[in-house]
Amino acid sequence: MKRKNMVIAQSGGPSMVINQSLAGAVLEARKSPKIGKILGARHGILGILGGEYVDLRKPSAKKLAAIAETPSSALGSCRKKPDAADCRAIFEKFRELDVGYFFYIGGNDSADAARIVAEEAEKEGYPLVVYHIPKTIDNDLRSCDHTPGFGSAARFVASAIKGDDLDNRALGGVKIDIIMGRDAGFLTAASALARDRADDGPHLVYLPEVPFSLDRFVKDVKAAMKKFGRCVVAVSEGIRDKDGTPVAARFAAGEKDSHGNLQLSGTGALGDFLASHLKAKAGVKRVRADTFGYLQRSFPGVASKVDQDEAFAAGQTAVRAALEGKLSKGTVAILRAKGRKYQAAFAPRPIAEAAKFTRSVPKEFIAKNGHDVTAAFVEYARPIVGALPKCEIF
Repeated sequence: MKRKNMVIAQSGGPSMVINQSLAGAVLEARKSPKIGKILGARHGILGILGGEYVDLRKPSAKKLAAIAETPSSALGSCRKKPDAADCRAIFEKFRELDVGYFFYIGGNDSADAARIVAEEAEKEGYPLVVYHIPKTIDNDLRSCDHTPGFGSAARFVASAIKGDDLDNRALGGVKIDIIMGRDAGFLTAASALARDRADDGPHLVYLPEVPFSLDRFVKDVKAAMKKFGRCVVAVSEGIRDKDGTPVAARFAAGEKDSHGNLQLSGTGALGDFLASHLKAKAGVKRVRADTFGYLQRSFPGVASKVDQDEAFAAGQTAVRAALEGKLSKGTVAILRAKGRKYQAAFAPRPIAEAAKFTRSVPKEFIAKNGHDVTAAFVEYARPIVGALPKCEIF
């Protein structure tokens, strides 16, 4: 059998474990006599279109293990949304390089781009196997119970909130933390994992799935202040009003990403606005706000062990499934095995299940009061995030 070459690339926002998936896929590919060159494209599809590759047969296993432990995208990433002409050009580049296997690590848009490339190959009768490897800290892929990257980012959020709660205990007042999540509030919901005691923060949690009211916000904070004498608030950057308009849109400078979305991260405007509003309307003198921003994605030393292991296994599974040849265009679904003890299962599925569409935080994970999460969410997230540091107080 003639060996075919392989291309692998990373796309979208980096994460703490995306390189685990890269290493898992590369090490698995090295075992196969069906695969010739293993090429890593620089900056996603931009590297494919520009012919910028790294020879991934050269690094030692020790080097790859170190890369796997390193946050962010080792090959570089991109936000480019390919059109039909781009996908056609990518296929032509693959044909020139005799590529038989293409793996794209990313979210739903990356899965859709990979799907279109595979369809271009099918039109020409070219034998190209394409697999999407799931990744997104937003945890919003419909094909997965949870996604690689979420557990580690959630661990960062919960740890940061735990520290902020201790800070707030010492000085009092209100502390507002703005957390990533344009449409799905999973990361903000993870702030609830910081709680050990009944009076631990966050005392209020606001997700984009629940319409946000400034008047209600003021009342909620006043009630928390009366009950706890202080208040820690976790707010998703994507909170929106009753009409579905993001609250942060009023502060956006008009910058949009390749998918037409207003840039919400990278600015402290939402936190500053909410803090100013509270000072004016709630009568609280000490109000502070922080925006976690991009720190949530690539912070060294806080990755979830479960998240690391599952990201690596997702890369391995994609290569094994591609070599088996049962699906010419697939994705890796990460499922939760039944039983009391947490265990993940990995299964190849049609790529269409991961492409285009996303999911939101389910209703059963959102408290009826609209500003908290349920015990069911904590039970869902805790094994993925892992144990957090224990902090003692008087």
